Amino acid sequence: MKLDIMGLNFDNVTMDEAIARAKELLAGDHAAYAVTPNAEMAYEALRDPELRGLLNGADLMLPDGAGVVLAAKLLKTPLKQKVAGVDFADRLLGVLAESGKTLYLLGSKPGVGELAGQKMREKHPGLTICGIADGYFKDEDEAVEKIRASGADVLFVCLGAPKQERFMVRHRQELPVRLMIGLGGSLDAFAGTVKRAPKWMIRLNLEWLYRLLKEPKRFGRMLRLPKYLWAVVRSRRKKKM
Repeated sequence: MKLDIMGLNFDNVTMDEAIARAKELLAGDHAAYAVTPNAEMAYEALRDPELRGLLNGADLMLPDGAGVVLAAKLLKTPLKQKVAGVDFADRLLGVLAESGKTLYLLGSKPGVGELAGQKMREKHPGLTICGIADGYFKDEDEAVEKIRASGADVLFVCLGAPKQERFMVRHRQELPVRLMIGLGGSLDAFAGTVKRAPKWMIRLNLEWLYRLLKEPKRFGRMLRLPKYLWAVVRSRRKKKM
């Protein structure tokens, strides 16, 4: 079931249901793609029809962030739970390891994908990573051909929004993968080059605060969260009038 949250059609799923949906897409006959918008991306989508269309065209849209979940509550259309992209990806790695499906990692800085892949295989023995490429490629056609040649079943696209969404939509017809997932900076989290918040902060939906404390330069980007929530409040007020 989809829920319209400020123009974005989120799948109203738990983590288990999201993984079940991913398994269905893996069994499909075309290259499906999944997106994981947080409040920052959702705010940009309010102002960017192209990004909104890219996100709404996805086969699976997961609410990555407490801001989106809070927005849904404020609009009286609550989502079941936050489904963080990096946690969803981690759960999916277990599925791939068990089923023998293969994975390609695309994105982040040189060397990060290799380190992420090493950590992934340590945690999920049996996982097959059939290709790794950083996000600084100059020839996109060459990058696509490498993915094609790898025979990957799943592609993690970690190029940042909206570049990763454009990449997935632009090449979904020519790539033989079954599932592409836009995951932003998740490879850095897997590699450990960017530390995630302590579990207690994640439980209290304070991961955004941890990242801000660790990276003060993100302050400008973080302002999109209150701007997004203010837009939600204004939308709710208009509906009441």
